Amino acid sequence: MKDMTLETLIAVLEEIFGRGLFWAMVAVAAVVTAAYLFVLIRDRHLSARKFLAAQLFMPVGAVAAVLFVQGVTSSGFADIGGPIDWIVLLGVAAMGAIGIAILVYTVQALVAGKSRQAD
Repeated sequence: MKDMTLETLIAVLEEIFGRGLFWAMVAVAAVVTAAYLFVLIRDRHLSARKFLAAQLFMPVGAVAAVLFVQGVTSSGFADIGGPIDWIVLLGVAAMGAIGIAILVYTVQALVAGKSRQAD
């Protein structure tokens, strides 16, 4: 593999997660992103209370993402060795933390409806 292309990256991720699970995760991420953008456009501001509550869930999202990847792949925590393994593991945790924060904020905003005053 000389060049890193989008097609190569998609093929690798399909191999790791399986074709169905990978595309299901892409679809869920697209729906959550669209809902988040809808909430931002609708409310025209970020609610500090909702944002704080979303941040409190970030450690849960980080741990859940790492456990999910460890459960889906054929490797375990005993297989973590070199620095690149730790970097990837930290990247997965960061993506899980950010993803759960966006999800929690979006769900809170959709459930509460449009806010009439700044929180």
